[in-house]
Amino acid sequence: MMTIKKLIACAIAPVVAATALTLSLSASAERMRLGHVTPPSHIWHKVAERFNDNLKQESGGKDSLMIFPLSKLGGDDQMIDLLQSGGMQLAILTAGSLSNRADEFNGWFLPFAFDNVSDAAAATQAPAAQQMLADLKQHKLVGLGYTLAGMRHVISSKPISSVDDFANKKIRAFPNKLFNDWWSQLGAAPTALAISDVSPALTTNLLDAVDVDLDIVVGLKMYQQAPYLTLTNHMAFPGVVVASEVWWNKLGEEKQNQVLKAFREAEAWGFKQQAEAEVSNLERLKAEGVTVTEFDRAQLAPVAQRIVDTYTAGNPAIKSFYEQTR
Repeated sequence: MMTIKKLIACAIAPVVAATALTLSLSASAERMRLGHVTPPSHIWHKVAERFNDNLKQESGGKDSLMIFPLSKLGGDDQMIDLLQSGGMQLAILTAGSLSNRADEFNGWFLPFAFDNVSDAAAATQAPAAQQMLADLKQHKLVGLGYTLAGMRHVISSKPISSVDDFANKKIRAFPNKLFNDWWSQLGAAPTALAISDVSPALTTNLLDAVDVDLDIVVGLKMYQQAPYLTLTNHMAFPGVVVASEVWWNKLGEEKQNQVLKAFREAEAWGFKQQAEAEVSNLERLKAEGVTVTEFDRAQLAPVAQRIVDTYTAGNPAIKSFYEQTR
């Protein structure tokens, strides 16, 4: 005969096991923080949302992302510090900010290296581009892949039709050496300014123009202060999707693969979406009454070639990337 104690033990054993399983599953579920610097209307945010949807599906609803746009977790440098310490899990960082730590990312900004977003998307799969991601481990980051903003153009408060019109113009440019070299050699005054401060600066004439992609122009309605768009198409501008190495190394191989699978579909989706957005954004700006001018690329060619020659000669990794993607 089974004792009362044994009967009770047998009765509660399944409950204990089920509770333990529930706690185990709950412990393995995770909400990961992902930050970036662009507004919610931007393609980078949309890629993050797609990544989140995929992650939920891959994990059976257990894992998800908390997405923080517009530098809510800090700018790129602050987010890198958080990633390195394990204080956040994921981020979309500008290649421009990473180039201040890893010079080879300047290869993405060589003038006229790409004709359009589709060309830049293809370049993300080049061995040199993938090596850039792998080398981020030197900075305690795990490079997962890329997401692309649109090509760079110039929006301004007054018309720009020739190189001479850039002379002494205060142009908001990304704060890195190559951008500064490019605009300085064109005679402009490159000005570092947070993207959230650009529209007020245009209104008060602290800025004359902005080096920018069309997603940002549309999302922040910069055309209300600067109604002239000059299509220069001078550079690509990728975001780099990274994970904290501290966090990544604690994941099992199965969960790492789950995150990678979720992101890679979002990456490919984002490339396609941005190629289409280049057309729709331009049409939107025209409909809003923005004056659109095609710039004569030949006027920019001499400075572009000097920049290319200088940066490919100064860094073998940049040279390799340029040669592979040409």
